[in-house]
Amino acid sequence: MAKYIFVTGGVTSSLGKGIIAASLGKLLQARGLKVTIQKFDPYINVDPGTLNPYEHGECYVTEDGAETDLDLGHYERFLSIFTSQANNVTTGRIYQTVINKEREGAYLGKTVQVVPHITDEIKRRMLLLGQNGFDIVITEIGGTVGDIESLPFIEAVRQLQWELPEEDCLVVHLTLVPYLRAAKELKTKPTQHSVRLLSQEGVHPDIIVCRTEEPLTPEIRKKIALFCNVKKEAVIEAADAPTIYEVPVAMMHEKLDQICLKKMNITQYAEPELSKWKEFLDKLKYPKSKVTIGLIGKYIELQDAYKSILEAFIHAGAMNECKVNVMNVHSEFITDENVAEKLGNLDGLLVAPGFGHRGIEGKIIAVKYARENKLPFFGICLGMQMSVIEFARNVLGWKDAHSTEMDPNTGHAVIDLMEGQKSVTAKGGTMRLGSYPCEIKAGTLAHQIYGTTLITERHRHRWEFNNIYMEEFEKAGLVASGKNPESGLVEIVELPDHPFFIGVQYHPELKSTVENPHPVFVHFVKAAKENAEKKEGIRNPLLQSEMI
Repeated sequence: MAKYIFVTGGVTSSLGKGIIAASLGKLLQARGLKVTIQKFDPYINVDPGTLNPYEHGECYVTEDGAETDLDLGHYERFLSIFTSQANNVTTGRIYQTVINKEREGAYLGKTVQVVPHITDEIKRRMLLLGQNGFDIVITEIGGTVGDIESLPFIEAVRQLQWELPEEDCLVVHLTLVPYLRAAKELKTKPTQHSVRLLSQEGVHPDIIVCRTEEPLTPEIRKKIALFCNVKKEAVIEAADAPTIYEVPVAMMHEKLDQICLKKMNITQYAEPELSKWKEFLDKLKYPKSKVTIGLIGKYIELQDAYKSILEAFIHAGAMNECKVNVMNVHSEFITDENVAEKLGNLDGLLVAPGFGHRGIEGKIIAVKYARENKLPFFGICLGMQMSVIEFARNVLGWKDAHSTEMDPNTGHAVIDLMEGQKSVTAKGGTMRLGSYPCEIKAGTLAHQIYGTTLITERHRHRWEFNNIYMEEFEKAGLVASGKNPESGLVEIVELPDHPFFIGVQYHPELKSTVENPHPVFVHFVKAAKENAEKKEGIRNPLLQSEMI
């Protein structure tokens, strides 16, 4: 039988419930237990697929094609497991299921209500993953305790706390202990109020994790334990960390995993095996070199919009023992006149994914600069499509070349919709989503990167490379080095006469983890590092002779 841990949050949003859930999962996994994590989101959207990245950060896509919350990215990066549709549930999906059942007459004429019908559906989904052979299922409840939207989820947890055996259900409550600089002291009142709100809903936390800027004194811990009705050892300090990857180690020092195991009556477990994790942290903390990579996008004001890309750079940087400084460049503000000034000091350039026509011309200008100046280039999804358009315009001479997404009447639709997408009008969940195979041409850069000729990668897009122009592109030097074996759709393009120039139609950042950094990112950072060393050698000939 699986055991269930619920992670709730109080006082304020963005305290890091996802990181705490992922860190606890990592520690339990490192002790030999089979763990999975799921996220319940209180918003009414069916999934985050149609949400603006400014509102919600990136939309994370799983192997089975589910558009999910970005916290699932943390779960996969920490635990090196695949999540699925079942790991992310929203209020919208719950209500949609219940309403569909009601329309089918499944409730036999009963009045459909929040309790029991909505809460029963929430509980069903909370327990679903426990039937798949996991020892522990960690469930993160989105939002903040006290929000009107999260009440049905908290009520479902209350019912499960009552229905399940005591040692099979555990509640971890993450809260804030602010430090008031004027008074020079930590304040526990927000935590007390948060736990009281949770208790009023009938849910009693077993463990309280306190986000704090200053260390918790024994007196503070004792006070929180007394007023919040938990044992003193169940008050956990979660101090701000320089990187999220240090949180599992910090939680291990605080014995979070041991307290959970004790409360769940799990006695046979090994010491945590974290050697690979600690090796990664060492490389991350003590890099031997650094590179600056430009990230060209249009959502750069919000870091969460490109969360997986930024994390993939951290993984690849550590693998290369190199610190990657990501410099955000807004594509709307790039022109022919200022491109050299904006990109001249970079060691590599990544053109990010996105939708819509805003900032497109700036991305094309940036690609041209990278191609002509032999700057290591990596284009993802829309970034790959921009490299195709740039090549068509400036090498093949088709000045009107474009994507039908931005210009439906273009004379050279080098990027176009698949036939199956042309009749689609609904926006949500209708793209080419999830994992697809890709066959790689031997002897290419892509083959060198992956070391194999068959891979699978995750997709999230509608528009594709238009194969009717393939022959002209390949004659002019742009190689389609990866294709879908079934449909023949182009997955990878590259330039052989360039130090490193690759565009991929899929999203490699979604499969990069701490223990398995993605090979394209690893090779791109390596190329940027070599470019930085070469530039340094030109500036400093003495250094170059030492390198030789």
